[in-house]
Amino acid sequence: MGILNIAAVDLGASSGRIMLSTYHIDNQAISLEEIHRFKNQFISQNGHDCWDLLALEKEIVTGLRKILDSGKPLHSIGIDTWGVDYVLLDKNGEVVAPTYAYRDHRTDGVMQKVQSELGKETIYRKTGIQFLTFNTLYQLKAMVDENPQWLSLVKDFVMIPDYLNYRLTGVINREYTNATTTQLVNVNTDSWDSALLEYLGLPASWFGRIRHPGHQVGLWNNRIPVMSIASHDTASAVISAPLSDENAAYLCSGTWSLMGLDTTTPCTNDTAMNSNITNEGGIDGHYRVLKNIMGLWLFNRLCTERSITDIPALVKQAEAEPAFQSLINPNAECFLNPPSMVEAIQQYCREHNQTVPKTTAQLTRCIFDSLAMLYRKTALELAELQGKPISALHIVGGGSQNEFLNQLCADLCGMDVFVGPIEASVLGNVGCQLMALDQIRSVAEFRQLVVKSFPLKQFKNRPHFMPASFLETKWHEFCALH
Repeated sequence: MGILNIAAVDLGASSGRIMLSTYHIDNQAISLEEIHRFKNQFISQNGHDCWDLLALEKEIVTGLRKILDSGKPLHSIGIDTWGVDYVLLDKNGEVVAPTYAYRDHRTDGVMQKVQSELGKETIYRKTGIQFLTFNTLYQLKAMVDENPQWLSLVKDFVMIPDYLNYRLTGVINREYTNATTTQLVNVNTDSWDSALLEYLGLPASWFGRIRHPGHQVGLWNNRIPVMSIASHDTASAVISAPLSDENAAYLCSGTWSLMGLDTTTPCTNDTAMNSNITNEGGIDGHYRVLKNIMGLWLFNRLCTERSITDIPALVKQAEAEPAFQSLINPNAECFLNPPSMVEAIQQYCREHNQTVPKTTAQLTRCIFDSLAMLYRKTALELAELQGKPISALHIVGGGSQNEFLNQLCADLCGMDVFVGPIEASVLGNVGCQLMALDQIRSVAEFRQLVVKSFPLKQFKNRPHFMPASFLETKWHEFCALH
């Protein structure tokens, strides 16, 4: 029986791992094995939060060598990471400046300045990308204004997964799905927008030609193909999300929650702009029409601050707390990277005349209730954009293991929720490699393969899970926070 061994390098903002996928060609089944896992965290450089590129590269190579040392032949490699962050290279391919993390505060106030100079509508019509303070457009504006001395040294601008591919192969490739997160790619041409580059005062030669995924970038160790995949982790996750029909939505649940539609056309009208909906690039001519929700970042930070190690026990305690006693807007800027998440939540509740959560369980319940409310709000916005109710919601990613939040989501959104796969970004990474290797013909075919290998779990909507009048009151209170 023919077997392909595929390495998926999946890097998140707090951890990374190298997974080995074994694809059985004859019966079309996929298995996953975790080979190497490591922490990814900010390092401080001159008072700024930055990424440690050397450490990331070292850990990736360590994981790949573990596969080779096991005696298994490796047939291809793919790398996916988070979006928006970038690396500047000089003529020798060396890193020019710190690689800032998107939660660094140097972009505070920059988005508002750029909007005032270019016009919010102009930016959105060009790019279709939601307005987030850390978008690459604003990171580059901050760099140009604060460190113009770097400009003469730079030859190439690359996104982080493209940089890591370059370190493995010596070849620079600009992958489409991650490039679109920059808010610098024209949604109508799939190329860098020349007017935005001119506004920044940056030469087009830095940015090169964007290429869609599905080809070989180069070779690692002069023999193992490194594939260009959907290198933004959400793009990979959506590829593996087994959507039940064309009116279904996905929710990639993790540090961030990304809720959206898989469409063949972008949506850049006023309704989409006012709802801060983004149109990120997918594969096969598709777009990820979605919204960023701060997600389990708030909960993760809470657990870190309160030194919580038994996560399931805390979730059970939160479930026993009274519902909707305190509500926050998870996307409020004060929760992006506060010194203390506990204090940020409590201060927000004080400022909005709400009961202040004090215990860890109360804080957790506040986070989960608020996330579920925001999921409902976003689902309604997406339904309005597509002109039809959302038929079902598919939750994928590590956060899908939180069954309490899954059920809250089903109840508040008023629809059945299907959960799985957990390893969505890894599987999408693998799926792209299988397509590049001519083993799988399409995303639809790969999604069928995913369900076959990783069965889904269903959470039924409970229309009467709490009194309708109470829920309606809390819904209006939540909407007033936006």
